[in-house]
Amino acid sequence: MSRIHDALKRAEQERATSMGGHVETTLVPPELQPISMPTLGQSTVAMPLPVGGFTYEALLARCPQTNWTPDPRTMLFFQDDENRIGAEAFRTLRSRLYQIREKLPLKRLMVTSALPKEGKSFVTANLGQVMVRQQGRRALIIDADLRSPGMHRHLGAPQTPGLSDYLLGECDEFSALQRGPMDNLVFLPAGRVVSSAPELLANGRLKLLLQRVEPMFDWIILDSPPVIPVADSTLLANFCDGVLMVVRSNATPSDLARRAREEFQDKLLLGVVLNGAPSGKLERSKYYYGEAASSHA
Repeated sequence: MSRIHDALKRAEQERATSMGGHVETTLVPPELQPISMPTLGQSTVAMPLPVGGFTYEALLARCPQTNWTPDPRTMLFFQDDENRIGAEAFRTLRSRLYQIREKLPLKRLMVTSALPKEGKSFVTANLGQVMVRQQGRRALIIDADLRSPGMHRHLGAPQTPGLSDYLLGECDEFSALQRGPMDNLVFLPAGRVVSSAPELLANGRLKLLLQRVEPMFDWIILDSPPVIPVADSTLLANFCDGVLMVVRSNATPSDLARRAREEFQDKLLLGVVLNGAPSGKLERSKYYYGEAASSHA
């Protein structure tokens, strides 16, 4: 291989000499070679890979440790109380997802709803927390609702920099990702609100980001916008292995829930999470979340 390179180098130098010019050849180490990715307003943008490769250790060393102040009304697993209303339901949901994983590849999970204010962000945040309560498990929560982000409020975390800033090419992965007080739980906030969400989500950078971080996590959970008002969730589903639909007890119109479900006919719809139902009125096979979730989205 080195002989071939030397021959090509000599040929290029001879060609430059014959043209009266000079050529400098510099070999760039693979870990510093740029990757071209499309972005808005230009065809490609070059971003170098981090030295040493993209590893979980590099992420922990370089992404900021932030001071989260989780909302105690909705975040169920940051306290020592293991018996809070709804906590056991999330453990059951975790078990069901692992059962599905035994039969199908499942790591990238999208959580959505038909309408706003049905509890999808509540479900996403607590699902990420319950995943990392198991020894050695790592989870990445992504707020992919670029139009009306809310996950940062549940976690008490900064909103920026985040996903929109990364998709615009204004920051790298390490600047956008956050570590909080819970071990092995990493958060990518939505970033600043943007009006061009579909174009940003489809510009190629989200796909690359997911490919690069996937080996580092056991679960990547995306909180998407609701299905009915905007098209973003249908687009985001293309990057995920499965979809969880959140409906609100005695609130979500059944026709709109069916309409939302139809948007994912060619995707893997894993199931429906019923949010805000009284715990004593559900069959044991149902998922339920008690009064702590009754007024939160």
